[in-house]
Amino acid sequence: METRRLEVLLELARQGSMRHVADTLGTTTSTVSQQVAALAREAGTALLEPAGRGVRLTPAGRRLAGHAETILAAVKAASAELDSEAEPVGTVRVAGFVTAVRKVLMPIIGDLALSHPHVKVEVREHEPDEALALLASDTVDLALTYDYNLAPDGRGAAFDSVPLWSTPWSLGVPDRDMGTTAISAPDVFAKFRDHDWIGNSRNRADEDVLRLISSMADFEPKIRHQADSLDLVEDLILAGMGIGLLPADSQPPKGIILIPLTQPDVRVRAYARTRRGNETWPALAAVLHHIKRKSATMGTPLCAARATPMR
Repeated sequence: METRRLEVLLELARQGSMRHVADTLGTTTSTVSQQVAALAREAGTALLEPAGRGVRLTPAGRRLAGHAETILAAVKAASAELDSEAEPVGTVRVAGFVTAVRKVLMPIIGDLALSHPHVKVEVREHEPDEALALLASDTVDLALTYDYNLAPDGRGAAFDSVPLWSTPWSLGVPDRDMGTTAISAPDVFAKFRDHDWIGNSRNRADEDVLRLISSMADFEPKIRHQADSLDLVEDLILAGMGIGLLPADSQPPKGIILIPLTQPDVRVRAYARTRRGNETWPALAAVLHHIKRKSATMGTPLCAARATPMR
């Protein structure tokens, strides 16, 4: 059914006169009659019936007019959301890792409410693989993800990506085990070859980095534990149960030392990813604008990732 014909029917339901409808829409009574007749053929039922010298809507016509109001409102709302020149409006669904959500998404909510009051945000906390799967299935509109410079995220290439920030990572060890003067990451790892290691329970990239650097030092790490929360990683290190990667700019509790990793360095890189071409949607563009502005204050602008005590 054409929306123009539904608009004519709705006006007829409101005004009750073809002449008044014609005046309102800037057309003729003959055109109004033709539009309603065409709509009746599409609907497969009569929409008008005689009423004295005029006509009135049949019960079916009144029901269709009720639907027309809903349909036309939905079409108008959709057009407003898709119009790149229109005021941003709509709900932006975001899936992201906890640091990005806490550090660049939550702080912009207040500013977004002031600058674009008709834009709402829905939040889901997910690791990169989970967030990208939701993005691919159109369950969310924006994925905040991260990868390592030593373990690039190949899945991200399927989406439009905005690099946000990067931050170096270190090896967290009990301070009683400190004492190495090694200057390269493989040398540091070699120092702890006999220790148990801690991986990430929800992202294999951590383990990939651990295995890559360990291979440079000619050993296979014993990845005994897996934890998504960096608080738990710290607890495991303090208990002497293993060692693992921690953000270089974090402040671990007393008893943990962060050993810098260089040659190669280890960096985590954060991204805002969207489906191809979707960033032109005004509501999403507004959210991305605020996220990019906020991310410029974190780590090293350009690429990067989680710089807090949680992954």
